[in-house]
Amino acid sequence: MVCSSCEDSGHLSVAVAQFTVAEEPERNLEIIDGFARDAAAGGAKLLVLPEGLIARRGDDDSYAAARAQSLDGLFVDGLRRISAQRHIALMGTVHVAPEVSASGSGIPESMKNADSRVSNMFLVIRYGEIIAAYRKLHLYDAFSARESDVVRPGAELPPIVDIDGWKIGVMTCYDVRFPETARSLAVRGAGVIVVSAAWVRGPLKEQHWKLLTTARALENTCYVLACSEVSSRNIGCSRIINPMGEIVASAGDEGAELIATGLSRECLVSARQIMPVLQNCRFTDPQLRD
Repeated sequence: MVCSSCEDSGHLSVAVAQFTVAEEPERNLEIIDGFARDAAAGGAKLLVLPEGLIARRGDDDSYAAARAQSLDGLFVDGLRRISAQRHIALMGTVHVAPEVSASGSGIPESMKNADSRVSNMFLVIRYGEIIAAYRKLHLYDAFSARESDVVRPGAELPPIVDIDGWKIGVMTCYDVRFPETARSLAVRGAGVIVVSAAWVRGPLKEQHWKLLTTARALENTCYVLACSEVSSRNIGCSRIINPMGEIVASAGDEGAELIATGLSRECLVSARQIMPVLQNCRFTDPQLRD
């Protein structure tokens, strides 16, 4: 089977940390540091984390937003310290307070806004430095939820970053239901797509998560690293999927787990030669509408 056990000079070791986000930011930093330590000890260069890392409380959707911090606040400083000390790149989302200044933070000027809602910000921290920040495009206004009541949507396509020579695109939770988001990353050069999520439990929701993350990998011939928070509210079921749609590693739906694997350049290239969907596609590349 293509991509099952390839090893080559383009290998990248990655890990996905699934856990329950606590109510206390300090406790969450402790949890993340433990996972970063273990992932780095196993050779991982990238650790994927869930959505809403600062604080959560059960079914209270407003709790995380109410505890938003600035990008130069204590929590993000803690993430940067962990990344630097463990020498590992971190990816996950935090809620950012609206009064934050983009000055000197690597955040685009267009993210400044008088809107009083917080931002659900996907951060990429490489060895202690924020190299990208993406504000969630598609807010979870579905299944009776209203994320847009407390979170303002992004206005820019998600970025692609370089981790040890791999082009990695990012998405946040509900983004995965919109295939154009992933396709925009693939046509811009991404070979890996990272999804940071807090996927809410409910009828068919686990099935949706598994189908959608697999589809995004297969239709774009990309690796997908999908991490969901696990709790009484959110499903867990984090997974790593290769470009041919195979599940390389997966977590359950009940507790904290660290899953890891190696990504192979040879396998990525092979999949795209066998199934050149990005070249064969007759449609124009996705464009972000106003």
